[in-house]
Amino acid sequence: MQDAMRRAFLEDGAVLIKGCLDDAQLAQCRSAFDWAVENPGPYASRMYKGTEQQSHVDNSNPLAKPRLDALVPSLPFGRLFADLWGSQHVWYFAEEVFLKAGGCGARTLWHQDTSYLPWGGLHWGNAWISFEAVPQRNALEIVRGSHRGTRYDGTTFRDPNDPTQPLHGGDALPRLPDIEAERKADPDAYDILSWATEPGDVVVLHPGTLHGGAPVDADFPDRHTIVFRFFGDDATFHPLPEESRAGYARNGTLFKEEMAALAPGAPFRAPVFRQLV
Repeated sequence: MQDAMRRAFLEDGAVLIKGCLDDAQLAQCRSAFDWAVENPGPYASRMYKGTEQQSHVDNSNPLAKPRLDALVPSLPFGRLFADLWGSQHVWYFAEEVFLKAGGCGARTLWHQDTSYLPWGGLHWGNAWISFEAVPQRNALEIVRGSHRGTRYDGTTFRDPNDPTQPLHGGDALPRLPDIEAERKADPDAYDILSWATEPGDVVVLHPGTLHGGAPVDADFPDRHTIVFRFFGDDATFHPLPEESRAGYARNGTLFKEEMAALAPGAPFRAPVFRQLV
């Protein structure tokens, strides 16, 4: 891996890996995606449910875990993230599935995954895989370098008219900026990274970056995406605020039993997570 790519991930928080997956690997990922949509887990949701903008999201489906734990070691991500981070070890955390269809799926609101998951440290990475050729206007967007800055409160993803409606509330985390409103007022307000991608390309980002998915439209009506999440040696347990107005658990909603055993600042480790390197 080129030093420039390592520096870009460290400094910018995201890089594009062209041609990361071959046709067979991509087909395996698509099979896993299709199975996940047909067999939703307990955390599946419809963002903006009941509106024409609703889209399907599923996160860390326990029904899919044995299948994905078997698939992920056959993909190139263990060595890729070890090289990208300079980490001796790499573990697989879980997946997330996104389906926007019919040209109506709205923008996935700007957020940081670290507002929803108790993660600290630099060695975290999401591998973002879309199965269509995605135009840049419909692509994932990332605020360059934002993983090195403020950890904001999350959005509830409940109100399209209030994109920063706080997940936790209170004073523990600052409220999200309204990035889209600020961009409309000043197109240069944020330094945004995004790439058009072809099948087999992978966008890799630190989950602490501010990021959001652009909407689909009449010219690009459907986007099928699976995200695999990984962590390395410099990954620590960073609890969420103790009180949450939305009833969100301090240790997140995923792998609650494993998270309960970790102390703040401890290395993020549990036997449930498949070690790749």
